[in-house]
Amino acid sequence: MATQFDHIYHGLSPEIGKIRIANSGVAWKGEENEAVTAISAADIKWAQWIRVARNYQLRIGLKDRRRETFDGFSREDHDKLAQLFKQHFSVALETKETSLKGWNWGVTDFQGQDLAFLVSNKTAFELPLTNVANSNIAGKTEVSLEFATPASTKKPSKGAPDEMVEIRFYVPGTQVKSTKGSDAGSQHSEDEDGEEISAAQAFHDAVKDKAEIGQVAGDVILSFEEVLVLTPRGRYDVDMFPEFLRLRGKTYDYKILYSSISKLFLLPKDDQHVLFILGLNTPIRQGQTRYQYLVMQFSREEEITAELNMSEEDIQKYDRLKKSYEDPTFEVVSGVFRALSGKKIIGAGSFQSRSGHPGIKANLKAVQGDLFMLEKYIFFVSKQPTLIELSDIYQVVFSRLGAGLGATAARTFDLKIVTKSGPEYTFTSINKEEYEVTEQYLKEKKVKVKNEMMEGDLMMGAVDDEDEEMQSVASSGEEAPKPRLGGDDDDSEDDEDFQASSSDEGSPSESSTDDEGGQTASDASGDRELTKSVKGKAKAPKKKKAAKKTKGSDAEAGDEDDEDKPKKAAPKPKPKPKKKDADGDAEVMDVDEEDRPKAKPKPKPKAKAKEGDDEEGPARKKQKKASD
Repeated sequence: MATQFDHIYHGLSPEIGKIRIANSGVAWKGEENEAVTAISAADIKWAQWIRVARNYQLRIGLKDRRRETFDGFSREDHDKLAQLFKQHFSVALETKETSLKGWNWGVTDFQGQDLAFLVSNKTAFELPLTNVANSNIAGKTEVSLEFATPASTKKPSKGAPDEMVEIRFYVPGTQVKSTKGSDAGSQHSEDEDGEEISAAQAFHDAVKDKAEIGQVAGDVILSFEEVLVLTPRGRYDVDMFPEFLRLRGKTYDYKILYSSISKLFLLPKDDQHVLFILGLNTPIRQGQTRYQYLVMQFSREEEITAELNMSEEDIQKYDRLKKSYEDPTFEVVSGVFRALSGKKIIGAGSFQSRSGHPGIKANLKAVQGDLFMLEKYIFFVSKQPTLIELSDIYQVVFSRLGAGLGATAARTFDLKIVTKSGPEYTFTSINKEEYEVTEQYLKEKKVKVKNEMMEGDLMMGAVDDEDEEMQSVASSGEEAPKPRLGGDDDDSEDDEDFQASSSDEGSPSESSTDDEGGQTASDASGDRELTKSVKGKAKAPKKKKAAKKTKGSDAEAGDEDDEDKPKKAAPKPKPKPKKKDADGDAEVMDVDEEDRPKAKPKPKPKAKAKEGDDEEGPARKKQKKASD
């Protein structure tokens, strides 16, 4: 006679069912699918009773080292189950204690197909390794286990329970890498292969072996070796299985279900390369970085000969799948992915840039990439690809935010995309030649377009006008003040000493040398003053310079010249020194003044700042001239 228990779960399934125990064995039947799981009495080896999240669990060990679990028993069912197992199968129901301390540190133990976490030698929790999809080392001491969600045809309902998708273990310390040889001669082998590795790496390798992540059980349909993956960057071996694909790299291994692939793109990068991009519903991760898109790059000229490890009958089940291929690699890879995943490949649309390419160069923030204009999407392919649906675009704004940056900004424009869902994307540094074709594409797709480039053009025009004004001012004589920046007080004093020695100050009877000495002294003092003056007052020194060169006239006339003759007097000073000295010393000074034309406009500011010194110079000259 069979004994029945209701409201029992089988394994990790959320489906409720009924379990019956009889002399012939144990059977469980679900209420929805009515699937039956039967265990014969001859296969039962042991039984355990353990406290779990869904009340109590009955574990049954089988001959082939597998085990079946049934949750949902109440505490009162223990005695009845113990009696039934002893009566029907001659197996004692062992009670397994659990740790309820709540500690998050302990010891890990691989128990068959489970990873048990023990606290004080009692089980705190267990993880089924068959559900582990990926194992990654996050940092030097952290190991991350990611769990694959079961593939189901039904979409998850809003009321579905939460499910753990990742857990991390902190594994400090180091371990000596164990050898796979026999125990005999183990010391010798440790000397050869006994390299130290981190405990995290050892734990990661053990998980990969137990969970069969690196070498998955099942027949490989086709393998592609050393595929260049741009995102996440590296070279990976791609193994294609009936239900999933495996990416095997030097550091990371990934298991990706075909059901988690949302979109496939095949886009030309340039004349030599093609990009094959997988859009994933569940991003893969390296450390803290998540990658929602898998970007593979293939050469156009590379070809491959491949034969699928499938029977003709199985091949007929898939759309456009062939037994053997002898085509370019990117065509073979894309064709196999399309057949096994059941997703259509999205190719380049009718859009063409000025250079005949389906995409244009652009920057998103500081990342450079290709902006592809497709039939239903705008796809920015870079280190972190960004996909924008045309139906989600509220409006597109053309602008040139970098108008003040100069000539470079005049050759580019910015494209800001405002989406209905909220985010905004601003693509910068787009060649101005692509403006017309981009605007035409958006208008054909009936996307609202706003043009703000005219404002940028006006701003650029204003900047250009200012540049022209600055150039005209500089050409009309503003070049003179520039050497001021390079001249110091010490330099001007050195020039003064040189001029004084060359003009023979020791003979006061010669008026020409005295005049010349007065000029050089005032010039030197003018140098000091102009280094302190503001650049904007460059025009004033020119007027004063004219006044100084007309020293033969009265002081009042000199003042009038300062006001009325700003620029015409500038060329007059040069011939005067040449007339005064015949020794050739004056010619040397003229060369200095020509090399540094800015020394001439400098004298007059000193006349204002140090009136006493400036007045003494001309007064002495007048007295000497009068005595003559």
